[in-house]
Order: sequence, then structure tokens, then C-alpha cells
Amino acid sequence: MSPDDQRPRVPEGAATGTATLLCGARLTDGRTVDVRLGGGRIEAVGTPGSLGSHRARVDLAGYLLLPAPAEPHAHADTALGGDAAGPVPYAAGDVQRRATEAALLQLGHGATAVRAHVRVGGARGLAPLEGVLRARRSLRGLADLTAVAVPRALTGAAGADGLAVLRDAVGMGASAIGGRPDLDPDPAGYAEAALGLAAEHGRPVDLHTDGGDPTWLARLAAMADGLRQGVVIGPCGALARLPSDARARVAERLAAAGVTVVCLPQGGCAGAGMRDVAPVRLLRSAGVRVAAGSGALRDAVNPVGRGDPLEAAYLLVSQGGLRPAEAYGAVGGAAREAMGLPPVRVEAGFPAELLAVRGERLAQVLSLAYSRVVVHRGRVVARTSAVREYCDSAGAPDLPRQVRPDACP
Repeated sequence: MSPDDQRPRVPEGAATGTATLLCGARLTDGRTVDVRLGGGRIEAVGTPGSLGSHRARVDLAGYLLLPAPAEPHAHADTALGGDAAGPVPYAAGDVQRRATEAALLQLGHGATAVRAHVRVGGARGLAPLEGVLRARRSLRGLADLTAVAVPRALTGAAGADGLAVLRDAVGMGASAIGGRPDLDPDPAGYAEAALGLAAEHGRPVDLHTDGGDPTWLARLAAMADGLRQGVVIGPCGALARLPSDARARVAERLAAAGVTVVCLPQGGCAGAGMRDVAPVRLLRSAGVRVAAGSGALRDAVNPVGRGDPLEAAYLLVSQGGLRPAEAYGAVGGAAREAMGLPPVRVEAGFPAELLAVRGERLAQVLSLAYSRVVVHRGRVVARTSAVREYCDSAGAPDLPRQVRPDACP
């Protein structure tokens, strides 16, 4: 059996080829509804019991039903590398294994789509990208994994090799062109080369930048202005360290250019010292599209990274000052838009990319998001059930309260 055939098992009860009914789910507007899924889309939303009976039924009583979040800023090639006893291996097979496991962890949290930034070139060559693309094939039907090719240099003596590797990466299947201009001797030249290649191949651009120079950020915004495929930059944590007037000017430039900023509330991915988070409220008030990602997942940069979009939303509320709906939008609709994915709403006709979380209100599920049911392309693909037990004063265990989505009665 080839590595591509070693696919994760779809959970029991996942609907295949038939309509699925989600029973008794609560929506953020307070309604309790049944939702019928079919053909990868939401077919109907109605009052409980109004959509008929179906063989495939999932009881979501006590659950809040939401559009599924997406992960716009993952590092699948380095994910789980912090657990390695020695140097992290970057052979295609090793990266495939880690990338698959990481995507499944993120899927269990609710992210049905993941954009992975993959370093290419140098001693690693294209092996990490090959590994991520293998993982993408093995995850087909469970989650959507796409790759952003990230070369180290695009100018100077090493620039020609970087451009050649980047072209090869696009030919292999990289869906976006990325990079870290801040590490190149000529950041503007790097960004210009990446943007030019993206325009040539019709690919979106997703660049890492954490530089604190407002002139450079304004120039980057001007260079990105008008690129039809769209430009994403992040995590932009250094913006938080600028004086307020400089932050405001940069935010206005980014908004005018139509650039999307992906912030990382759980910490940066450039090194242990980069932990600032972009000033989300300022960016939003200036009209910048802001999404949020998780960044490092248990690698050398963040050995305890969880890759949980709901944790990112929680931090945007508790530390960033956003309202719960705004924070969830950053990991949901805004993240999907940044990745070029269609919008999702719990309404008929929209893609059946859904997350059910035990709780009644959005603020509650962001605070205590334990039990979850994940739907991808109309199928239940992951379940997480939490069990909580309390003991009486004498130390004898009380009856356990188990939270599990079971078949409707």
C-alpha cells in the first residue's frame, strides 16, 4: 500500500451518498432548528420535526451550530516537530506524516480547511512541499489542505534559484505564492518578485512580515494594490509596537490597498521573541479585512501550540477587545475569504461546512468549547466528546455527565 492510500478513517455515522439531518441545533440568533444536508450543501433549515425523517440523523440538542472555521496560517512542514528528539526531518514521508496528523488535530477543533505555509529551496528542496501535497491527497474527503510555497530568497545571488524553485513549486501544486521579505537583503525586491510571479501564474499571495518600519509596510501595501488574485500579509505583530499615529497611517494604507491581514493571537511564528499581536481593533476600524490563524503547532517556535481556531477567537475577545461575533468571524468568514473559499452561512444553498459546539451562546462556547461535531462537505467527519465527573463531599463519585451527540430518538 502506498503512503497516499493510507488514509485516515472517516468516523462511523458519517453520511455517504444520503441526506443527513442535524436535529435540534441552536443558532446564534436563538432559534432551534433542524438542518438537512445533501450533496455537500445545506438543503434546508426548518423548525424541529419539519424536515421529515432520515436514516442519517445527528442529535445536536444543547449544541450551538456555526459555520466551520478555517485555518489560514498553519506550518504543516514544521508542525509537531517540537516533539522530535533530534533535528526535525524534512523528507517527504516525514512531513506527510506530521502534516496529516496536524491537519487532523485542527479538523477535530473544527477547521475543515487549512492553508499551510511550506518552506522550499535550499537543502530541503521541494521535499517538504511534496510531503504536504501527499498529506492533502490522503485527507481528501476529510479536510481541505492547501499549500503556500515559501522560498527564503528571491533577490541577489540566491534569488535566481529561489525563483526557479518557486516556479517548480507552483507546477507541483502549490496553490499560493508566499514568502518572508523581511529575511531577504532586499525586502521590496523580494515582494516585487513574488507579486510578479503570482500575477504571471494567476495565484494569490500570502506573505509573512513582522517588520516595524511603517515606510516598508506602506510600500508593501502600495505594491500589492490592485493585484487581482488578492494579497494576504501576516502576522504584522510589529504594528503593535509603533506609535499610535504611525499605526493609524499604515492601517489606512493597508485598507486602501485591499490587503487582508492574518493575525496570530496565540503568538507569532517567527521566533520566541515575536509574540506581539497586530492591533486588530485599529485595523478593523480603518477598514482592513482581518482574519486570525493559529500559527505554530507544537514546533520549535511554540511547543504547546494547539492549532485551535476557537482559542484564537477566545484570545481576540479576552485580550483583543473584540466582541464574540467579531472574533468568531475572524476565524470563520474572514479566514475563509482570505483563503479564497466560498462563504458559509447556516442557510439553504450554502456549503455544508459546519461546527457544532456544546453550549447555548457564542460567548459560552468560546469560553468552554469542549464537545464538538465537525461537518465537512455534508458529512460528519470528526467528533469530540467531553466527560465531566463531580464527587460528593464524602469522595464518592457522582453519576458522570457525558456529553455526546447520539442518534435522534
